[in-house]
Amino acid sequence: MGFGLAFGFGTMIGVGILRLPGVVAAAAGTPALIILCWSLGGLYALMGAVSVSELAAMYPEAGGFRVYARRAFGDRAGFVVGWIDWLASVATLAYAAVTAVDFAGTLWPAVTRYESLAAIAILAVFTAMHSAGLRMGSTITSVVSVAIGISLLFLVVGCFIVPVTPPVGPDRAVAGAAHLFSAAGLLALVPAIRAILTAYDGWYAPIYTAEESVDAARTLPRAIIGATVLVVLLYLTINVALLRVLPVRELAASKLPVAAAAQAVLPRGSDVLMIALSILITLSLINSNAITGPRVLFSMGREGWVSPRAAAVSAGGTPYVALAATMLTSSLMILTGSFNQLIALFAVLILLYYAAAFLAVFTLRRRSPELPRPFRAIGYPISTAVVLAGTLCFLAAAIIQDWRSGVTALLFLSACVPAYAFASRSRRARLPELTPDPS
Repeated sequence: MGFGLAFGFGTMIGVGILRLPGVVAAAAGTPALIILCWSLGGLYALMGAVSVSELAAMYPEAGGFRVYARRAFGDRAGFVVGWIDWLASVATLAYAAVTAVDFAGTLWPAVTRYESLAAIAILAVFTAMHSAGLRMGSTITSVVSVAIGISLLFLVVGCFIVPVTPPVGPDRAVAGAAHLFSAAGLLALVPAIRAILTAYDGWYAPIYTAEESVDAARTLPRAIIGATVLVVLLYLTINVALLRVLPVRELAASKLPVAAAAQAVLPRGSDVLMIALSILITLSLINSNAITGPRVLFSMGREGWVSPRAAAVSAGGTPYVALAATMLTSSLMILTGSFNQLIALFAVLILLYYAAAFLAVFTLRRRSPELPRPFRAIGYPISTAVVLAGTLCFLAAAIIQDWRSGVTALLFLSACVPAYAFASRSRRARLPELTPDPS
């Protein structure tokens, strides 16, 4: 469970927490509403975590969301979700590696002259470390997660113990602050809630390493829910700490409010601390996707949807062919710059497999009530219905906000139809005992 907890925590903590408190403060406008928004976002993430935990305990298989889509809706759905999930991980790896180089460039400007090569070198280092086996991957995850947690807690403690000069006059709400009980106020909070849900994303990370968990039916729900609770508490504490050292107006106007707080708490060395923290968080993102992406490809290879070589596992327990394929594809994206377009596309598509997972809870409850459920979603059906409805609403909002990515997502899904037909024929040719999927 320790690895799963560290993995979930490290995946959830993103660079967004350094920036998003300002976005939320600008939309909410008052300390009470700021904390309420972060609390509601945390509750939403927790409801998603308990819903997916039911599926994780039922099907402790490697492969992530595609496992649940296939179980509930058939091979076609599993195939589409698998490709979306893997390509999203590949694009995220490329984006994170380049971002890590950009952060490092603020300390060592020379490195940015070789941005692409430096980013590929970072991926190569992670490939080598994860190729050493599960123990090395677990150690990396734990060390990076602990380092991020300690850094953030160090800053939080500083915010509470350093004397703060109170603002002149009352710290009034920012202009245009949202009023909770008005339609306009609720509409103004939508950007804040969307930003918060982005910050909480990643709570599901332990499902990708289900087969590497001891007593997965028991430990997976604990890891998923435990990591979510830890991050919710940390984010709430960070925001309370920020409100102690920064007036609401200053918090709302700041592009990097955590950096502004660090400067107030640590006049010397705050810049280095923030750069180091940003690099650590970005490396954690690389580490997480170096674990999740290959395991999706491993799952598809084991079932025959891609070359069976993708299911090859080293003596240390690493799906080394899938790892190499994932990292090589990410490196090609770095060289071509194609990951920039894919990041916007998968911001839309990823919401589809969240929705598929929540729908799978309802589908399997109705269709297969007799299946063993070592863990049952707390608050079902209300909790699962809320996160499903929210996911569909955010999907619609994402398409409206960026309709080009919506159209591209539709084209991608359309291309999956002939791709699935081709993969099915190839799969049956390799595995003639298989029957066609009826879905």
